[in-house]
Amino acid sequence: MRTLLTAAVLLAGSVTPSHPAADPAVVRTDAGAVRGEVTGAYRLFRGIRYATAVRWDAPRPAKAWQGVRDATKPGAMCPQVGSDYAPTRSENEDCLYLNVTTPAKKATKRPVMVWIHGDGALGAGHFSDARKLAAKGTVVVTINYRLGVFGGFGYPGLRNSGTFGLQDQQEALRWVRRNAAAFGGDPGNVTVFGVSYGAMAIGGQLTSPGARGLFQRAIMQSGEAMMDMPANSMGPGIPASPSFAWRPEAEVAAMGRQYAQRLGCSDLACLRALPVKKILAVPYIMNVFQVYAYGNDVLPSSPAEALREGRFHRVPVLAGATRDEHRMFVGMNYDVQGESPDYPKLVREAFGDKADQILRKYPEKRYKSPSLAWAAVLTDRMWARATHEQNTLLARHVPVYGYEFADRRAPMFLPLEADFDWGAYHAADLPYLFADPKARFTPAQEELSDRMTAYWAAFARTGNPNTSGLPAWPRVGRGTLSLAPHAIRTVDYAAEHRLAFWN
Repeated sequence: MRTLLTAAVLLAGSVTPSHPAADPAVVRTDAGAVRGEVTGAYRLFRGIRYATAVRWDAPRPAKAWQGVRDATKPGAMCPQVGSDYAPTRSENEDCLYLNVTTPAKKATKRPVMVWIHGDGALGAGHFSDARKLAAKGTVVVTINYRLGVFGGFGYPGLRNSGTFGLQDQQEALRWVRRNAAAFGGDPGNVTVFGVSYGAMAIGGQLTSPGARGLFQRAIMQSGEAMMDMPANSMGPGIPASPSFAWRPEAEVAAMGRQYAQRLGCSDLACLRALPVKKILAVPYIMNVFQVYAYGNDVLPSSPAEALREGRFHRVPVLAGATRDEHRMFVGMNYDVQGESPDYPKLVREAFGDKADQILRKYPEKRYKSPSLAWAAVLTDRMWARATHEQNTLLARHVPVYGYEFADRRAPMFLPLEADFDWGAYHAADLPYLFADPKARFTPAQEELSDRMTAYWAAFARTGNPNTSGLPAWPRVGRGTLSLAPHAIRTVDYAAEHRLAFWN
């Protein structure tokens, strides 16, 4: 999904850094000046408009402004209805904003890291506090992009249906190319990184023609670019799908027509005129469009197939998953609801005539609960299998560094209450990279956080996470780095997750 533009071209399109004597809180972007917040440790600029977009149309660069705009408050979140674990809400489509965090001391040519948040139906860039990574000498940009039905909607005749979130991300990367130098960053050394849905999107960007040259490195944390979905895996009654992330454009357009009828519309003009509130009121419409469409200008083919065929941008990659990925989803679907899954029934419905083999390989009595047994099956079958395939395919062409986040006592940062062992759950690594006041760390976990941010920053700087004072990190093919307090070590990822059985 991922030749490089020359440094001369990149620098020619960037903004000259402010004069050293200038106010450090004021930076002039290519559209106008912004005033952020400065402390003794960092500079933070929030709510910078990078683009505007008409509903279900390509984004356009932000128009120039006069004077100095305030950049001390976040911009509007993109439309979303929130969830039980994140009660966010927005009906504002004027939402294409980004945030920049840099060290307080001015410098030039710092590596730039562009964060694409996860979920796909909720969230915003300003929720990710990037001070930890900035403290390692990086410039970190966190972005908003259109979500759910506003980012992945398709309709017959709608150009580049189902790709508007991806287009926003590319527009943000173009903004970074033009403006990184003004914030002390190197526009020729950009790392795009993300988690879950954000990492999945990076899988798409690695194969998108429009993303060529916009980044020089990629980090994918718990991404689903290569993942399929067995029946009931993401919740009771959710059918199987050959791809978690990608759908043919015609299929996405057909879904859009179906939802248009539910909204009382027979054409795009009607849909574009509807209030955001009415669109968000349709049950599940945000989640249905948490996929991206291929067969268009943005994604000419399925990113999963493109990766299998070696058709992607040649950039170094750091990618991995958590030790117990699927405990998050099983716990939310059952234990948080006060229920327990029928483990043998779920296995039979998901895997048919293979069920008996799986039940022998993962006997319920080995686990403390049916939930943990079902989560173990799906962690290995869905997440580990897909992550290992992705990393192995990429490593045939570029340097790839694989990891597994394995702190099974990681603090739960979401408001999920249940008597459940979350383990090293999906996205449990986020507070180790981004400051989160809700994450209560032990001293050993603080040390792990410091080491992880050092690895991530080293990779952003050079394309290799290895750095002085830290355990060696081998390339994929020679092992996977397991990250846990007092236990950073190389493991056999395929053996740990029984991938010989699944393959």
